[in-house]
Amino acid sequence: MSKSLVVITGASAGIGAAIARAFSAAGHPLLLLARRVEPMQALGLPNALCVSVDVTDTAAMKAVVLQAETRSGPVGCLVNNAGVMLLGQADVQDPAEWQQMLNINVMGVLNGVHAVLAGMKARRSGTIINISSIAGRKTFPNHAAYCATKFAVHALTENIREEVADVGVRMVTIAPGAVETDLLSHTTDESIKAGYHDWKDQMGGVIAPEVIAEAVLYAWHQPVNVCVREIVLAATRQQP
Repeated sequence: MSKSLVVITGASAGIGAAIARAFSAAGHPLLLLARRVEPMQALGLPNALCVSVDVTDTAAMKAVVLQAETRSGPVGCLVNNAGVMLLGQADVQDPAEWQQMLNINVMGVLNGVHAVLAGMKARRSGTIINISSIAGRKTFPNHAAYCATKFAVHALTENIREEVADVGVRMVTIAPGAVETDLLSHTTDESIKAGYHDWKDQMGGVIAPEVIAEAVLYAWHQPVNVCVREIVLAATRQQP
């Protein structure tokens, strides 16, 4: 039996690239989306359509999903992974950074959902996995705006799950703690970045992107009548 199409946003590096490799190893055709197409192509994954797209562009997201479905059949799973983390104090941080996080971390997730959900409801099957954060469950210093976006991801995922459960569509939240990615590099405050690195050292290192990918596959591989609503995972020594 042929495997269903899997769409992954933010697939050029880190968690997104690890998820892409995991689904490819499981035999799925892929639609990989990110701003930079070259790193996705460099993954060298078979049967993968790599497209440069802005997840905040609703029309572009819908168009590229349609293109992939014409090529590989209906979307069975969407992994909304694209995100940005810009840390700062609320009275100091540039409000443009807040807007960027809201656009990508919240509107980008909603645009992904919008692009696939109607088809999933019509087929009465499908899974949407949203990569959130522990910062969507509790607050951290210098994380106010970032936490706001991730709390939103938790809320919208559960809200939509309640709306679509009766038609067989699964909504899943994955909430990692600190992960070894380049996400912190987007933060412009060097003192915050230094403190974050010290925190990572104190916990003896953070988890690898491949651990998150395994959690995503675990949720996906459950029987269709089982929805793993949320997975929270972090380094054992991570506090808080």
